[in-house]
Amino acid sequence: MVRIIIQIIFFIALTIFLAKPLGHYIAKVFKGEKVLLSKIFAPVERFIYKVLNIKEEDEMDWKQYAISVIIFSVISLFFVMILQMIQHILPLNPAELGSVSWDLSFNTAASFVTNTNWQAYSGESTLSYLSQMLGLTVQNFVSAAVGICILLVMIRGFIRTKTKKIGNFWVDLTKSVLYVLLPLSTALAIFLTTQGVVQNLTPYKEVSTIETMVLEDGTKSSTQIIPGGPAASQIAIKQLGTNGGGFFGTNSAHPLENPTLPSNIAQVVSIILIPTALCFTFGELVKDKRQGNAILCAMLIIFTLAMVSTFYAEYKGTPEISNNPSISMDITDKQSGGNMEGKEVRFGVTNSAIWGVTTTSASNGSVNSMHDSFTPIGGMVLTLLMQLGEVIFGGVGSGLYGMLAFAMLTVFIAGLMVGRTPEYLGKKIEPFEMKMASILVITTPILVLIGTAITCMLPNIGDLLNNNGPHGFSEILYALSSTGNNNGSAFAGFSANNVFINLLTGITMLLARFIPAILTIAVAGSLAGKKILPTSSGTLATHNKMFVGLLVGVVLMIGALSFLPALALGPIAEHLSMIF
Repeated sequence: MVRIIIQIIFFIALTIFLAKPLGHYIAKVFKGEKVLLSKIFAPVERFIYKVLNIKEEDEMDWKQYAISVIIFSVISLFFVMILQMIQHILPLNPAELGSVSWDLSFNTAASFVTNTNWQAYSGESTLSYLSQMLGLTVQNFVSAAVGICILLVMIRGFIRTKTKKIGNFWVDLTKSVLYVLLPLSTALAIFLTTQGVVQNLTPYKEVSTIETMVLEDGTKSSTQIIPGGPAASQIAIKQLGTNGGGFFGTNSAHPLENPTLPSNIAQVVSIILIPTALCFTFGELVKDKRQGNAILCAMLIIFTLAMVSTFYAEYKGTPEISNNPSISMDITDKQSGGNMEGKEVRFGVTNSAIWGVTTTSASNGSVNSMHDSFTPIGGMVLTLLMQLGEVIFGGVGSGLYGMLAFAMLTVFIAGLMVGRTPEYLGKKIEPFEMKMASILVITTPILVLIGTAITCMLPNIGDLLNNNGPHGFSEILYALSSTGNNNGSAFAGFSANNVFINLLTGITMLLARFIPAILTIAVAGSLAGKKILPTSSGTLATHNKMFVGLLVGVVLMIGALSFLPALALGPIAEHLSMIF
């Protein structure tokens, strides 16, 4: 137990230690100040502006900014979709993989454009090297950058006064990629290659195995195909950009994608590194570091509660085994060694649980174990973390602007209690902002619950599930919670690669990404037009322990009210059925 506590503390401390200077660096980048990498990237940045005819000083109002986001994303969607459908006639396809069906191409394109990286396919057997590099890896960069852009707009809404201008999308996008995402992922990719992660363009290799293997069709084979490809470069940005899509089908459980304990630590820290750093960036840009610290503390409280709950559930194991002394004389009150089903022995329960909580609290979705094999309570915690709106760290940029929407709801509720117009960071939170924030918060629950209901009513739903009863329902609920909150992980027992599910989840991912994004930009435009009010004795402090507690309560309350009935039908019912 002591070792586990030390490991959790080390993980959180390491993340914060790295995130604080990174947050300061990101703040300097978007203040327009010179940074260490300016000499390298400033000429590249100017060249990009010249080629695209962009004037850095020309800023947009919120409608122009929103339209730019949509146009860029629509073009990206069609480009990635077409690239997959014609990959069989394009180069860098050593495995000679065929074209991808239109419905799977749409689903995958929607997934990567929205920073979800939901994968209804296995990368090594479906996509060519070119599709992975030019399509998916590029989107890993730009979809994460779009999240940072929208967060910047929100911050500008708070710090600017009586103006309609909230920045230039193309400038923000360029800076996010050049100064933040590209150097970090380059450094991580180089480190991963030193650990054994593959980075090549060589064809797949057929090798002889030590033992004869029995294949799925019952035949025996003494050879195995070892895939290659430019994996390290995609894995680095998949983690840093909270994307999560694996180069190989088993994601970060694959020995060529995550081969060692150091690579595992580097990747799991990378998942929440930038979301954590952006809390410090937020505090610095609004000129009150306490505000960023308060948001980070609220995230850490819920994150720690989720971590403890998952560890308890996974180390205790399943009740059917834990409470059956006839299975082993060594088992008394818990499953010996914890629940190791679906987990890599080299990572064990501890590293699998840390990764599971981290990837579902962030909008990441990468896995180093099978979430479908977690205990009912362990799986429920992972599901609930997504259902809270992916605001406990969340996606790069998107997690923080989602949490700021919750912060506005919190000050509004507090204002109702004392009969005072709510304020946040000196700006009045009036009916327009509250309407937008409320719609933003309820968008994903509506998408998740409606999508789950539709899926459950499919006449062939039993054929799509490996399990029936509560666990089968949990697989469906998890899938829609994942796609409806732009996470991308899955309970693998749900067969999602068919036309209807590809369309349903693809549309869900697009709506879950862009409705909140547009609402956030609209709120930012409204806030930027207001003046900053001076602090008075009646102003609610939004940087102290009381506000942090209120914020945590509002996030958990909305999540519980939205999803408790659904969770009761799935993981809670499954857990109780194991006991009684």
